[in-house]
Amino acid sequence: MAHNLLQGKKGIIFGALDENSIAWKTAVRCVEEGAQIVLTNAPIALRMGEINKLAEACKAPVIPADATSMEDLNNLFTKSMEHFGGKIDFVLHSIGMSVNVRKGKPYTDLDYDFFHKGLDISAMSLHRVLQTAYKLDALNEWGSVVALTYIAAQRVFPDYSDMADAKSMLESISRSFGYHYGVKKKVRINTISQSPTRTTAGSGVKGFGDFISYAEKMSPLGNASADQCADYTVTLFSDYTRMVTMQNLFHDGGFSYTGVSQAVIESMGE
Repeated sequence: MAHNLLQGKKGIIFGALDENSIAWKTAVRCVEEGAQIVLTNAPIALRMGEINKLAEACKAPVIPADATSMEDLNNLFTKSMEHFGGKIDFVLHSIGMSVNVRKGKPYTDLDYDFFHKGLDISAMSLHRVLQTAYKLDALNEWGSVVALTYIAAQRVFPDYSDMADAKSMLESISRSFGYHYGVKKKVRINTISQSPTRTTAGSGVKGFGDFISYAEKMSPLGNASADQCADYTVTLFSDYTRMVTMQNLFHDGGFSYTGVSQAVIESMGE
């Protein structure tokens, strides 16, 4: 049910690939809550995904942008402001990729060119997005930027490999830039640490299905779904969370603060 939480607001959604992606579901929820949006993704992702279907449903333009290219990002923000006829109120950064994970490289034998590429795409891209918006003065005061992360930034999950390092950097950038953007323009920047979710990207991690089952048993409320993450993201884009910034917000059914659950203890006994 819609509550018009984003009535009159305008935003950019990075990373919608298909109906399983959190960015896709967030785009839909933003429009349902009254927002206008621009969709963007890297050109190769646009060819692989189904974003035109989403664009039609949301009545949103698609502006291609490689988030590692300052030229592309400058074009994206400039054209978005032209489309909206003014500044932007919110941005979702839902971007992450590890070549090492895709290639099955263990953490103790990383390819450093792959590692650098993964950091650039998954973390430095947030700094590029924020720096571009900052220099163009593209975001309205009290605007909101949200980036999606994972608890592997704080805890070791062996098969998450160098994506854990990228998420750590992503969260640090959100805090550091959050300070400067907050002082300058009252723009707030947060990360959401989501439950393991069956997205196209998440499913590429080895043993992902088994880990989803484990997290479900560990979480008092169970795993948070992609749809629920979209709902939560909308609240962070709304005016009801104006004083929340520089936070890593766990959206995981309580997994992050549970040492061990009774269900896990019982399953070990079996």
